[in-house]
Amino acid sequence: MNTPEAEAHRLDAADPGHRDRFHIPPADGGRYPGAAYLAGNSLGLQPRATRDELLADLDAWRALGVEGHLEADRPWLPYHELLTGPAARLVGARPEETVVMNSLTVNLHLLMVSFYRPSGARTRIVIEDTTFPSDSYAVRSQARFHGLDPDDTVVRLRPRPGEENLRTTDVLDYLAREGDRVALVLLGGVNYLTGELMDIPAITAAGRAAGAVVGWDLAHAAGNVLLALHDWDVDFAAWCSYKYLNSGPGALGGVFIHSRHLGDRSLPRFEGWWSTDPATRFEMTPVCRPLPTADAWQVSNPPIFAMGPVRTSLELFDAVGMTALRERSVRLTGFLERLLDEVTPGRPLTVVTPRDPDRRGCQLSVRIGRGSAGELTKRLRHEYGVIADAREPDIIRFAPVPLYSTYHDCWRVADALAALVEVHR
Repeated sequence: MNTPEAEAHRLDAADPGHRDRFHIPPADGGRYPGAAYLAGNSLGLQPRATRDELLADLDAWRALGVEGHLEADRPWLPYHELLTGPAARLVGARPEETVVMNSLTVNLHLLMVSFYRPSGARTRIVIEDTTFPSDSYAVRSQARFHGLDPDDTVVRLRPRPGEENLRTTDVLDYLAREGDRVALVLLGGVNYLTGELMDIPAITAAGRAAGAVVGWDLAHAAGNVLLALHDWDVDFAAWCSYKYLNSGPGALGGVFIHSRHLGDRSLPRFEGWWSTDPATRFEMTPVCRPLPTADAWQVSNPPIFAMGPVRTSLELFDAVGMTALRERSVRLTGFLERLLDEVTPGRPLTVVTPRDPDRRGCQLSVRIGRGSAGELTKRLRHEYGVIADAREPDIIRFAPVPLYSTYHDCWRVADALAALVEVHR
């Protein structure tokens, strides 16, 4: 029978992804044993390899004690270097420009120590109005730290009236008009609320041409879309690894710093034990000797058991490849979009994510015109086994992640929405 569900099964047979490498949560309702998990933009699923890999690192501690720093199968002293190459390939960077460390907002603060340097009339920080709240708090606190009024310093760019997404041309126009007053542009590569993919190279070029530093929060972009940070001439970027990178709740983040800044001794930077040259670290000298790499922005020695799941995940991305994942993502998200197009007419549901695949990642955000987004997501989960996430008051985010989501998962989303949301009478 040629039904949408049958089509979903046919597509899964032809385009299966890598679901077998992940643990899929059991369904908490509905007709199917496994959940239709579309919340990977909030927290990715656990790779099957993670547990054994993490236990192996724990076994090294049990067997070797302190000697594990040098004698473990994956020695702890240079452990973070195992993550550098895969992380660099993931975001289109050189290894020396990349380091995995800390969490996202901590890294943004450490980077702004170096790259937000207000002077004279050039003080403004440009963000998008719908930036993730943590970024808003971070830039406002940086303004206060420099003795500036955040209400005057932080510029929040908004979509045009009646539109959901921020146009690239409006960002470029603002930088052309006001760029001589902008010290820092710090936007989200993919907007957390709407799923819009910003034009990173165009905005970076415009910001730098205006004399500003341009940084990017890639929390919803890393592992989701193709990136070329070095070639795009981005000044700096930071990302987390618990969303699309499937490294566990609160997992360590990553940092990119363009090679032109490496070794620049004029940049202010906070330093600590892991900032200094490892070749001379144990000489215990009182003055830091940083290498001309992103490693110089490290402060503390890395948490090995937190790094393990990130390493396991990055190796999976290396094995599959971002190009293949992005191609499957476009197909999978396009299928979900088509199914939603059949469900939303007549219902108080509106997809607010751009329709152009080049302007989005895998996430589709749906505005609920009646009732609570939170209540609807609870019903999706408990009655249909569909796991998505709500951003109150009225947005539900569905992310068919190409590593483990299926076309049938997408069909289950549309089928559940059709059943739960009444058509206007």
